[in-house]
Amino acid sequence: MLARRLAPVLYLQRDEMFQLERVVAFVHPEKRVIAYHLLWRDDVHGSWLPFTVPTDEEVIWVGYDSTAAPVEVWSYWHKRILHAKWPRSQVAMNVQWGKHANFPRNMRQSDLPRFSTLNFFYALHIIGLPDILLGDLSRPGPLCFCRGFRRYREYTRPVLLADRIDVVVRAEDPRPVLTQVFGKKYSNKDWWPFSYSIPGIGKIR
Repeated sequence: MLARRLAPVLYLQRDEMFQLERVVAFVHPEKRVIAYHLLWRDDVHGSWLPFTVPTDEEVIWVGYDSTAAPVEVWSYWHKRILHAKWPRSQVAMNVQWGKHANFPRNMRQSDLPRFSTLNFFYALHIIGLPDILLGDLSRPGPLCFCRGFRRYREYTRPVLLADRIDVVVRAEDPRPVLTQVFGKKYSNKDWWPFSYSIPGIGKIR
């Protein structure tokens, strides 16, 4: 099956505590793109805030050519969408500790968006330690990232996403299926990495 064959390999930071709970793959009915919606058990920050969603949804998109080889990859990275060309081989993504945002493994870490770099988030984990500890009172999670910056940037735990996919669907609108698989409370992030229109709804991003 194409969605499983093109599924990325995720590389986690070795101290990651939260589990990947659910994965749903959506094959776009018209464009050569597959969306992989990932549901992690939680996010390291903000767990103590009232009405927060006790899960963490992330999205990776893989674009393929007429031979079904992966040639592009997009990923959701802190309210931005990253994009990289891919060399017709196994797609691989790095997964940020505690936050689970993804960036292509062939992307230089220095090319991440300004104010959304790994340096920024490492500092945030230190400054935001009270936030993490408050969250631990509400839901179980790590006490801190208790290692150095070099280790924070190392992604050495592979997870084969193909083995973790729960459902594969051919659909443009993922919401009905995600509600069934993820539950009603999920982040509902971007459906696709490009803008397009749906009759009766209008332009969607």
